Amino acid sequence: MKKIIIAIDGYSSCGKSTMAKDLAKTIGYIYVDTGAMYRSVTLYAMEQGLFPEEGIKEQELKSDIDAGKVNISFQFNAETGRPDAYLNGRNVEKEIRQMAVSSRVSPIAALPFVRALLTQQQQRMGDEKGIVMDGRDIGTAVFPNAELKIFVTASAQIRAQRRYDELKAKGEQNLDFDAILKNVQERDYIDTHRETAPLRKADDAIELDNSNMTIAEQKEWLLARYQERAGEN
Repeated sequence: MKKIIIAIDGYSSCGKSTMAKDLAKTIGYIYVDTGAMYRSVTLYAMEQGLFPEEGIKEQELKSDIDAGKVNISFQFNAETGRPDAYLNGRNVEKEIRQMAVSSRVSPIAALPFVRALLTQQQQRMGDEKGIVMDGRDIGTAVFPNAELKIFVTASAQIRAQRRYDELKAKGEQNLDFDAILKNVQERDYIDTHRETAPLRKADDAIELDNSNMTIAEQKEWLLARYQERAGEN
């Protein structure tokens, strides 16, 4: 089969990353979690005091990015069989998944200079094709010519429950389902209303509502779509 670019977009906590990681592993493609890249920038801003309660210190963050102080990379984790995110040489995979980062990532991702930086990096990653990338604007802005585009959605309630269960499994305490649901809804609004590369379904994307699907069913469905598209002349 020919090598292609697979773009998986969709709302937060709808299982995009799990689907993309499993597919990449199955077909031997490189997987890139663009959400981890935006989360890493968010973590940097928080740690540097650039994300106080009153809002983002945009100019300071832009200066640091322009000066090359925000370096994001991925390294394969042999234990999990998946790549971990690194911020300036430090493994931040666990830190960027915490609720404190989740609640702040959408405003950071809406900044045009952040999106420009990460979009350029992501496009370079796809030069050789054979890549599965998930995020919010992969099929519309990063790879508008991707051979296979998937748009994943699910109800906000179901996505909040998935996020709650994920955090609980990781040992987080004092979880508030209503707060998680509110965060999911707020992220949806920011992601779909931002001025630069808003979340939307590409005209040629295949929509998947996985509200009532198991992970195994999603994996089977996605593999079939890949085989159809990669087998085309």
